[in-house]
Amino acid sequence: MSEAPDGDGKLLRLEGIEVVHGRGAASPFTALSIDRLEVAAGTSLGIAGPSGAGKSTLLHLVAGLLGPSAGAVYWDGRRIDVGDEGTRDRFRRDTIGFVFQDFHLVDELSVIENVLLPARFATWRADREMRARARGLVEVVGLIDPDRRAVDLSRGERQRVAVARALFGRPRLLIADEPTASLDAENGAAIAELLVTTARESEATLLVAAHDRTLLDRLDRVITLAGGRIVEEKTR
Repeated sequence: MSEAPDGDGKLLRLEGIEVVHGRGAASPFTALSIDRLEVAAGTSLGIAGPSGAGKSTLLHLVAGLLGPSAGAVYWDGRRIDVGDEGTRDRFRRDTIGFVFQDFHLVDELSVIENVLLPARFATWRADREMRARARGLVEVVGLIDPDRRAVDLSRGERQRVAVARALFGRPRLLIADEPTASLDAENGAAIAELLVTTARESEATLLVAAHDRTLLDRLDRVITLAGGRIVEEKTR
């Protein structure tokens, strides 16, 4: 991964970004067009906008799941949109925790086993220290029984497990894509508070794509996308 052209101290920086689908076709579609976007370490950024505005595309770009058609993405002074797939996989594993709208839990596993999944996928041995950390995170997110199967949990409880799992690897970057969209108002508000609080306490940078104003209003800064472009920015 190459060095950034300058050292402005911003942890995440996007420059000259274009994501174009169907390039070379008769009617190419620009999914994302951002001249410059910076996010400081330990802060939270919300990404608002209607469906199809480019919110998930932006998250996928930062996570290295999607490459830009033009421009560059820098993390901590290094360019992360270049390199082979293995390099990007290691960056995601070592740096990012993900929270999804649909939880992505394994129903037949217990709460603690779901939290430990990142260790299993990374071929780490889930030793006593790791299991203790997982149990501690289960308590942090407000769940009582770490041995309960995921299939027996409510939707709000399942998202709490997902947050604990995202925090397990001590990520420097926490990415959440519509984390409250499938929850009722009460559970949505609880998860919004949990995400912001746990990210702050773990000193992680938080990026959230959401329609939920209750969640967005808790974040340090919110950008609004329309047609893949930033059309509004607000700082709390």
